[in-house]
Amino acid sequence: MAPKKDKLTLYRPDTATDREIPVTTGGVHAGFPSPAEDHIEGRLDLSKLVVTHPDATFFARVEGDSMKDECIDDGDLLVVDKSLKPENGDVVVSYLDGEFTLKRFQIKKGKVLLIPSNRKYPTIEVSPDNDFRVWGVAKYVLKKL
Repeated sequence: MAPKKDKLTLYRPDTATDREIPVTTGGVHAGFPSPAEDHIEGRLDLSKLVVTHPDATFFARVEGDSMKDECIDDGDLLVVDKSLKPENGDVVVSYLDGEFTLKRFQIKKGKVLLIPSNRKYPTIEVSPDNDFRVWGVAKYVLKKL
C-alpha cells in the first residue's frame, strides 16, 4: 500500500488585532528554576513575530508524515510566506499536478527536486510535463506539545 499523501489546510492570519502575551527575561532553563528570572520583560504579539508580509502569509495545517524527520508532524501549523523566492534547502509548499505538498526544495544540475524527510516517501523530480509551482516558503512551524 502506498503511503498516504500529505495534505495542507490553509488559513489566513488575523493581523488586525493585537494579542500581546507576557515574555520573561532570559531563556527558559531545562534544569533547576532560577528565581531571579521570574519577572516579565515585556509583551509579545506572536503574529507580529512570525508574519513579516501579512498580505502574502498563510497558516497551513499539516496532514501527513512526509516531513517527520524535520520535526514537522501531522497536525502542526506552518507559517507560509508566498512573497519569498525559494532557495535551495527551503521547506516549501508546492502545487504539483493539482495537489499541495510540503517538501524540501532543491535545484540540482538544473533539475527541481522535492525531497521528503521520511524514507518511506520518494524524492520527486519535477519534469516539464508537471503542473508545478512553489506556492510559498515555510518560515515557522508551530507545534502542540
